[in-house]
Amino acid sequence: MRLSELSERSGVSTATIKYYLREGLLAPGRQVNTTTAEYDESHLRRLRLVRALIQVGGVPVATAKEVLSHVGDESLGRTIRLGAALWALPQGPEPDEEDPAVAAARREVDTLLRGLGWETARELAPLSPVHRSLVVAVATLIRLGYRWDAELMAPYAELMRQVAQRDLDFMETHTSEEEKVETAVAAAVLFEPVLRALHRLAQEEESARRYGLE
Repeated sequence: MRLSELSERSGVSTATIKYYLREGLLAPGRQVNTTTAEYDESHLRRLRLVRALIQVGGVPVATAKEVLSHVGDESLGRTIRLGAALWALPQGPEPDEEDPAVAAARREVDTLLRGLGWETARELAPLSPVHRSLVVAVATLIRLGYRWDAELMAPYAELMRQVAQRDLDFMETHTSEEEKVETAVAAAVLFEPVLRALHRLAQEEESARRYGLE
């Protein structure tokens, strides 16, 4: 397809597509002549991911470029490839190691992971920005006086394990390795708002079931 068709099918303006091409967010098309290139379904799929990252996820262009470089890195196995892409996504603030609540949160998170048998998560904890984000979140709850320990977190973690299983089941319905990783990264950006909204709706529904609508 030509640039105009790619624009029409993706809903992205030709000017924006050209910008993504210049920034390396989108691979060049197959050159037909000096002024014309052709694009295929992989370009359309990648444009959707770029839009998810930048327009929905609010990911800066430089960060999106880093995420996409991991997505396209065929030298990595699937787990490392996906993990590197997800770690490159924007994370929360770094934990304040001088804060006693952070030390308490680290203990609770480690107890949680050990109890769940999530050994990979424990091994990668010193490197993982996702682990650090969890520690910061738990430390905030502790600092505010909420009891939020490993025992309370465990049922939520088990539910998230089921969500992750469904994410990867969906990923595996796609064909190419790059498409699988693209889908998983898009899910991380696009599905989290859906899960958050479903959580709040479920709270409303359960509250009405237990206490009525008065």
